[in-house]
Amino acid sequence: MHENVTNILHSLQFEERLIEEMMKVGRLKKVKEGAYVIAPGGQAREIPMVIEGTLKVMRQAPDAGELFLYYLEGGETCAMSITCCLEHKKSEFSAIAEEDSLLWMIPVQELDGWITKYESFRKFVFRSYQARFDELLQAIDAMAFLKLDERLFKYLLDKKQASGSFVIHKTHEQIANELNSSRVVISRLLKRLEQEGKIEQHRNRIEVL
Repeated sequence: MHENVTNILHSLQFEERLIEEMMKVGRLKKVKEGAYVIAPGGQAREIPMVIEGTLKVMRQAPDAGELFLYYLEGGETCAMSITCCLEHKKSEFSAIAEEDSLLWMIPVQELDGWITKYESFRKFVFRSYQARFDELLQAIDAMAFLKLDERLFKYLLDKKQASGSFVIHKTHEQIANELNSSRVVISRLLKRLEQEGKIEQHRNRIEVL
């Protein structure tokens, strides 16, 4: 499994010395589907880097619901978790394993030194901020400018891309929670998408065509 970690780190074009340090101070963490990696209100002391699997990042809504923001895949980390760690702030979002996942956990106290010492890590952090910022803008645009049926289909396409599978194992209730809607509304919209030939529905799974 450690070979998978070094392969990911090399793919990010980190300096060899940095990779050695990351392997020395980091630790491997396995998380089951549905497990919280970062919980709302918690204070993270480690930064998760995805090695295998997918994490979904959710924002706690004022009405106690949750709103889906974006996915994290192999070689990616959450810029918001970096900010929370560096500023010792409590998290206002959650990161949840969308499937069984393998993470490399990096102690927060190493970040400042690596950002200063290694250009590759500094660029990695900046790229992470830019990627997450772009995805947040897309999420805001979707909420502001797309109708719910368009948001729903975009959600399904994003999930397909993140998982690499045309089959999405989600119930109508789970999708409704992530889009901050109701199961009845989502069921009706999924039926419409099916009639339009964009998806096929099966028991607890949806196939994107």
